[in-house]
Amino acid sequence: MPAKAQPRLEPGKVYRTRDLLTWGANPTRLARRLLAEGELRPLAHGLFYHPKRSRFGAVPPEDAEVVRGFLGNEEFVLTGSPYWNDLGLGAQAVFPVTLVYNRERTGEFRLGARKYWLRRVRFPSLPDREWYAVDLLEHHRMAGVSPNRLEAGLVEALRERRFDPEVLRNRAREYTTRKTQALVDRAIAAAAS
Repeated sequence: MPAKAQPRLEPGKVYRTRDLLTWGANPTRLARRLLAEGELRPLAHGLFYHPKRSRFGAVPPEDAEVVRGFLGNEEFVLTGSPYWNDLGLGAQAVFPVTLVYNRERTGEFRLGARKYWLRRVRFPSLPDREWYAVDLLEHHRMAGVSPNRLEAGLVEALRERRFDPEVLRNRAREYTTRKTQALVDRAIAAAAS
């Protein structure tokens, strides 16, 4: 009996069952075999990953790779507390759900050991610091920080030239509510005085 062909799986990559068609006519059977051999680990029904190995054992895939595999494309943006906290505007939130903006799905999904909150909304193809700042302003409740504290932090950041005021104003006009736009305008005016 000939030896079974072993697929060349990339460590850290997420695979859908249909991706396994490359290595066999019956991807479901191949997935079961690779799961049994420890070559694949489950994330959700029909979604698997090939773990990276470290001296501490198997390493799960990056969030961006999980979302790419789940959605089947790269048209999404990861956002939320890790991105907002790095802006230095006073947010120090930590919540157990990764926020994902995309063009296809809305809902909360458990993929592996992590939760992802997908929202079908508009977002830039190349988000910058200014976009993340207005995103934080829009979601201040989720970040657990008051708009007043964020406004004060934004004024300070603008004075320190950590944000471009015109880019910030444009991102607010394109992606936020009038209330957030007014906050951005006040902060820009206060930083300039």
